[in-house]
Amino acid sequence: MIRVLLVDDHAVMRAGFRMILEATGEIDVVGEAGTGAEAIAAASALHPDVICMDVQMPDMDGIEATRRIVAGAADGPAIVIVTTFDRDDYLFRALSAGASGFVLKNAGPEELVHAVRVLASGDALLAPEVTRRVIARFAGTDAATDATPSDAPPAAASSAAASAASTSSGAGGAGGVAGTPDAVPAAELTEREAEVLRLVAQALSNAEIAQRLYIGEATVKTHVSNVLQKLGARDRVAAVVYAHRHGLV
Repeated sequence: MIRVLLVDDHAVMRAGFRMILEATGEIDVVGEAGTGAEAIAAASALHPDVICMDVQMPDMDGIEATRRIVAGAADGPAIVIVTTFDRDDYLFRALSAGASGFVLKNAGPEELVHAVRVLASGDALLAPEVTRRVIARFAGTDAATDATPSDAPPAAASSAAASAASTSSGAGGAGGVAGTPDAVPAAELTEREAEVLRLVAQALSNAEIAQRLYIGEATVKTHVSNVLQKLGARDRVAAVVYAHRHGLV
């Protein structure tokens, strides 16, 4: 069973999420919290695999709570931001804080379930359009808008162990993706790892990369993990930004 903590200041919203997730038969909602401070305490006490985190809450917003939870434990829960607001400042601050996914509340129930499953498997999840926005902001390339079709499926992303994440320069500020490497160690990548990185930068999921290269998905995960380690990238998003910054795609 996947252990999930729901964090939202609206009890009705938490009840709806609980019903959707537990209906799968493979997800157990082990707790709920209505504020950021409560989320930090519940994460420490309940040890969930995944936290579904709202942004706007009393006493402490979900992004600050995410930052503190991620910084507090390298092997802590994966956090998906679930918000009503499709705002770039929320997106970039959440990624900088160490969130592994970003889902809108108006998405279908299947998207929430999919996000929880992906994060529980050790991956991260960003829709291709979100990945393009990150690339455009941090890699400074307009070509990112043509990276993938707008109707492409969400891309699952292999994630390195969470590390303490830096915060952005404030709401609406550019900030930076936590763990984005500035050095250029691409020469250390093997030919296959470089090929995998190029496909990751095109917002392909591990399963899609496996199909493209005619290798097993487990092998792709190993390659992605090696790429992240060699680049010093915290997660897949940081690797995507790196690839576009250095002309690898």
